[in-house]
Amino acid sequence: MTVIYREEDGDLNHLAGKRVGVIGYGNLGRPVALNLRDSGIQVIVSETHEDRQDSARGAGFPILPIAETVRQADIVMLLVADEAMPQIYLEQVSPNLKRGDTLVFASSYNIAFGYIEPPPFVDVGLIAPRILGISVRERYLNNEGFFSLIAVGQDASGQAWPKLLALAKALGSLKAGAIEIVFEREAELDLFVQQAIMPAFHHIMVTAAQLLMDTGYPPEVVFTDLYLSGEFSDYLERAAQSGLLPALRLASLTAQYGTFSRLERFNDLKLQRLMEVTLEEIRDGDFAKEWAKEYGDGYHRLKRLFKDQNQLELWDWEQQAIDLLNPLRDETDDTIS
Repeated sequence: MTVIYREEDGDLNHLAGKRVGVIGYGNLGRPVALNLRDSGIQVIVSETHEDRQDSARGAGFPILPIAETVRQADIVMLLVADEAMPQIYLEQVSPNLKRGDTLVFASSYNIAFGYIEPPPFVDVGLIAPRILGISVRERYLNNEGFFSLIAVGQDASGQAWPKLLALAKALGSLKAGAIEIVFEREAELDLFVQQAIMPAFHHIMVTAAQLLMDTGYPPEVVFTDLYLSGEFSDYLERAAQSGLLPALRLASLTAQYGTFSRLERFNDLKLQRLMEVTLEEIRDGDFAKEWAKEYGDGYHRLKRLFKDQNQLELWDWEQQAIDLLNPLRDETDDTIS
């Protein structure tokens, strides 16, 4: 039976007198550090990027080298990119671990695929938020909480669970719920969504947009109806609250009939097999090896794939629609340098 931990399951007293070292002050590291500090936990930070160091200092955090953070901390949270973590761990974290320390990951990727093997004298835990890093902070401040997957991979002290649940409470996750999972399964689930669901969604949206524009529908109307209006995200938000079927039942009868009567058209055995193959590649470690090679090559293929996608004329039409609908929007650059 699945176990879901709530507020009453976490006791911050288990963190009394303990110092948490947050390694990586990025998209997740920053919200984690701020949430923990606001919950009364002692936090020190390690970050190698200068702009992030400035951000951490501006927030009042002491910045230490990684090795020194590990030596001073009782709980070490590794929040750097999965592909960069093994080298950082091997060179700067592992040599400085002490008996009784706790290693906490936000992704089980490196444990699941054997890139990191913690020593037997430390506790190993997982708190994996199921939302974006920015939302980890926002939902803490709004007192909403956020769902996470939680696991203990190694309990050397016999106190791994109390410490991990206290940490989850301090982060704000127990307000929504922390769902216990087998350590390795978290990485497999995360990768499956990225590699089976997101490509399908992306392909469907691109295909639909191109078809509609090719048959004469104005781009700004096409993109608005597909996703810019927020109707689809509103549907998913309601599905998150009450389920897919109840959310669809809130739509018009025409929408319900159109959806249910056409479902079988998309009941494609090829799609199911594609998902099965994707899951097999993940669980067998084939993707992890591929990603390690890609990281070693300096993201060469990823940059080429992004460049190929970025050259589609479709995105020019999309940007025109976005600019028309949101003339005062803030622009961000998320490309890989």
